[in-house]
Amino acid sequence: MKDPIIIIGAGPAGLMAAEILSAAGRHVEIYDRMPSVARKFLMAGRGGLNLTHSEPFDRFVTRYGKRAPLLKPALEAFTPKDLRAWADGLGAETFIGTSGRIFPKAMKASPLLRAWLKRLEAQGVVLHTRHEWRGWQDGALLFNDDVRVTSAATILALGGASWPKLGGDGGWTGLLAEKGVEIAPFQPANVGFQTTWSAHFADKFAGEPLKNVAVKFAGREVKGELMLTRTGVEGGAIYALSAALRDAIAKDGHADLVIDLRPDLSADQAINKLKRASPKDSLSNRLRKALNLSPAAIALVHEKPGADFKTVTVRLTGAQGLDRAISSAGGIRFEALAPDFELKALPDVYAIGEMLDWEAPTGGYLLQACFSTAVAAAQSILEAKKPHLR
Repeated sequence: MKDPIIIIGAGPAGLMAAEILSAAGRHVEIYDRMPSVARKFLMAGRGGLNLTHSEPFDRFVTRYGKRAPLLKPALEAFTPKDLRAWADGLGAETFIGTSGRIFPKAMKASPLLRAWLKRLEAQGVVLHTRHEWRGWQDGALLFNDDVRVTSAATILALGGASWPKLGGDGGWTGLLAEKGVEIAPFQPANVGFQTTWSAHFADKFAGEPLKNVAVKFAGREVKGELMLTRTGVEGGAIYALSAALRDAIAKDGHADLVIDLRPDLSADQAINKLKRASPKDSLSNRLRKALNLSPAAIALVHEKPGADFKTVTVRLTGAQGLDRAISSAGGIRFEALAPDFELKALPDVYAIGEMLDWEAPTGGYLLQACFSTAVAAAQSILEAKKPHLR
């Protein structure tokens, strides 16, 4: 009997690779160190489970920044439309939200995951939980309790370094580095940033949202919502700029973020509206009546005054840590990978998902790349001409 294909990591990338391979008749076994599978996937489901995005594919690909050219073949092998059809096929019918994001109608992950695990079981996939991978010994994969397993091929789907309580702590890096695999240091991605507020502002407005704003940095503008925190800012609009902000802070020690509280108004329009307001009113009342600013936005104008009373500049001095990040940058460098996601230093060992050195904003892009790299690697194994993989 041939050795099985072993997948280490039972998150969405690992489960998807198992589905593709087992559907083609390959014997697949999954090992995961946690007591249950897909914990981060389930956590993402608490926010509605944003699976992917409906924007045109050419624009979609650009969300992966400098890694877009390297990820594009995988994204073409399993597109957002393919992901949506896959979810629909599991009974998790999807819909497009007002922002273009795609969600299951149930707005949670658990029904989809249950149906998915049932399908994998029917296809003969064997799942081993509470098995922590510890590298190789005498050519076999080594797990805790001295469990040794031989494989025809191995797919590593171990995740990045965010959400360590859910299993993704990046602890695998040393095992691969000692085998000659190039690893980029992990950094927080899709994360909040630190600034210095006055004590009054922090006490009164931490936890308050700023809705329908635009944030600008390094020539990019993102419209959306951000959240004021006791030590800074976070939220979807910030996450879209997090890579540029993080890199600027690392280089210069700070990044000056511009927040436009009324992006629908020009500076002249805002000033003219304020001029027409009653001079007897306080500035706060004029900002509220003339510009329709929220109390938090008005307080921010006082905290960081701007020339046009609708645009403020906030100096960011640091990023929150990996323990607060939604995802991580860093991991296995693409230079260490063949185009089919096989590790150059380790024949018949493939790496997929968040453990690779790429990043993307929230909006469905993170899960999509995990699924797409899994499909691409699994298909590569199925198409391989190596006798032991046939």
